[in-house]
Amino acid sequence: MGKIGRSTFTACLVFLLLLLASQEAIVMVRGRRCESQSHGFKGRCLSDHNCGLVCRNEGFGSGRCRGFRQRCFCTRPC
Repeated sequence: MGKIGRSTFTACLVFLLLLLASQEAIVMVRGRRCESQSHGFKGRCLSDHNCGLVCRNEGFGSGRCRGFRQRCFCTRPC
């Protein structure tokens, strides 16, 4: 490998390491989420959007349909 080839390889390796390090930092910033079944949602949960609206009315940040029985679960930061 010539001098130009070796320096190009080193530059690519450093760039790849920086890219991977920045991705790892993003993952570590995420906070915990607490989840609770909605008390106001009635019936089978078929739409995450409708579930989210009911959850926001209950004071939660968001909500989604979950589980085999398709229940509405509300989420908020812990």
